[in-house]
Amino acid sequence: MDRTLVIIKPDAVQRGLTGRIVSRLEDRGLRILTLRMIRMTQTLAKSLYAVHEGKGFYPGLISYMTSSPVVLMVVEGRRAVDVVRKTMGATDPLEAVPGSIRGDWGLEIGRNLIHGSDSQESAAREIGIFFEEKDLLKYDREVERWVFE
Repeated sequence: MDRTLVIIKPDAVQRGLTGRIVSRLEDRGLRILTLRMIRMTQTLAKSLYAVHEGKGFYPGLISYMTSSPVVLMVVEGRRAVDVVRKTMGATDPLEAVPGSIRGDWGLEIGRNLIHGSDSQESAAREIGIFFEEKDLLKYDREVERWVFE
């Protein structure tokens, strides 16, 4: 099973979409290993988005991610990174397909509701920014035998 980091961004929290987003991910068969609401600090935001440092949108991204609470989750499942990214939809909500989180609720690229790691390597790095291994709960769900072969 793969793991990935999901962040429900400030705009989704402010719009009251947290529960619906969590439900969509669970509906896809993903298991939540941990879930926490925080107010992201500048240090955490800069660490998360270090790959974008120096780009024109970087200061606004950091300001936005620290402007209001976010919900952090680590989810697990087969091909979790791919499943989350498909469920999120394209980064630009206007290009995201209907039925995806961004396709249904997003309008602007700068307010695109959700972050998901883009690879297993990124997921490992990003999860480590916010969580320790002891924070990730391991448990069985009976439904998984009905989701996965």
